[in-house]
Amino acid sequence: MIETPQVVETPAQWVAVIHIETPRSKMQQVMGPGIGEAMAAVRAQGIGPAGPWFAHHLEMTPEAFDFDICVPVTAPATATGRVKPGQRPALKMVRTVYHGPYEGLGGAWHEFDAWTKANGHETAGDLYECYVVGSESSPDPAVWRTELSRRIVE
Repeated sequence: MIETPQVVETPAQWVAVIHIETPRSKMQQVMGPGIGEAMAAVRAQGIGPAGPWFAHHLEMTPEAFDFDICVPVTAPATATGRVKPGQRPALKMVRTVYHGPYEGLGGAWHEFDAWTKANGHETAGDLYECYVVGSESSPDPAVWRTELSRRIVE
C-alpha cells in the first residue's frame, strides 16, 4: 500500500494558500472548488503552479477537517479572494508514497503512522498530503500517487 518511508529534509517553499474548515461529509464538495480557485489565482498572477498541490492538515477530528490547500509558486502570491500568500518552512519530515485511490488514504496513514512509531520517530500533530499524480492526471486510480508526510519533532 505504501513505499518504505524515509526521513527527508524539505526546503522552504512559497505557496498560495486557501484555508478551509469543513465537516468531513462536505470534503468532496469543498476540495475541488478550492483547488480550482487557488490554481486560477496563481496562473493569473503568472507564478505557478510550481509543482503539485498539497494539503496541510492542521487538525482532524472524526467530524471535521481544518486544513490549507497549498499550491507551490515561484514568488509570493498576492492575496485575492480566499487565496493568501504563504510559505512552508524548511522541515525535517518522515515521508512515504501511497499508491492508489483516495479512498485508501485512511489505511495508508494508519500503516505509515505504525511504521513511524515502530521506527522511533516522534512527529507533530499536523500532516501533509501531496497529490503527485491524481485524478486530474489519469482516470485510473492504480497510477495515482500521494506523498504522505509528517514533521519530525526533535
